[in-house]
Amino acid sequence: MPERDLLNALRRILGSVDAVRNARALSVLLGTFASAGLLVSMAEASLAAGPGSWRGPVQAGAALFVAFYGGNTAGILVMDEARGGPVREVSEALRAAFATAHRLLLVLLLLAAGCALFAGVLLGLLWLSRTAVSGAVLGPLLFGLTVPVGVLAVGLGALALTAVAVPLAAPAVWAGSGVRQVVRRLVALIRHRLPTVVLLMAAVSLLTAGMGAIVTFVVMVGGRVVAALGVAVVGVDVPAQQLMAGLFGHGLRSAGAAGAPIGSTGHGAAALVGGGVVFALALVLPGLVYLRGTCAVYLAMTDDAPPLPR
Repeated sequence: MPERDLLNALRRILGSVDAVRNARALSVLLGTFASAGLLVSMAEASLAAGPGSWRGPVQAGAALFVAFYGGNTAGILVMDEARGGPVREVSEALRAAFATAHRLLLVLLLLAAGCALFAGVLLGLLWLSRTAVSGAVLGPLLFGLTVPVGVLAVGLGALALTAVAVPLAAPAVWAGSGVRQVVRRLVALIRHRLPTVVLLMAAVSLLTAGMGAIVTFVVMVGGRVVAALGVAVVGVDVPAQQLMAGLFGHGLRSAGAAGAPIGSTGHGAAALVGGGVVFALALVLPGLVYLRGTCAVYLAMTDDAPPLPR
């Protein structure tokens, strides 16, 4: 890959931080997170009420449905921004997600089928290497050839799957590609640009981790100060431990199970609800940066990338 193109790709990845200003994608991802979490809590309560209840599986399926299509809607909005064009309305992105998100499932199924085929071939070679099947000479010889080939194939396959195929399949679908086109492009990237894509995805992971560290610092420092002031000024009859529990995703039941005392007034519950909002934002912001980063890598490695402004 030319040095100039690599620098342009890194510039696009560094620009992924701007994803936190995409209000439409932020609202969609936040709503998706909140709705899916609520449905999961309802499913847990239904399953705890009785094993024969049909509500639990239905609510769990609804949570997966909301998470899948909500995530794809946010991804489409992020892809619009990464391309440098106008970001479509949320309703338009939702319709596009309903029309195209199934392509991602088909691509993942094809990847799973390819992995299963490769595993079958490797297991077949190992089975043929058995002395009882191949003989005292051919078996060890075949096994000696299978070991280095298998090690390299499994290692490179795992690298290509985790660093190229899985993270870039969704941006390819969000860009409007069909299933065959997505598979062809992923295979081309693995064959010709695997080291470059792996390094760029490592940069995306580092940038996401950096955003997560910033958000964690803000949440921890702000949470400690506000929790202490809440106890001292507002006079909440619960310790700061409960007020901080919501910042880590704990509800009333989970906070009590973790050992945090539950207050007798509504302030404790209100603190958990408010902390839950902060917890959702703390997860959504690094997620947006990661989505924008994967879109940037995909656009930089394909012909779909628009020219960067000078």
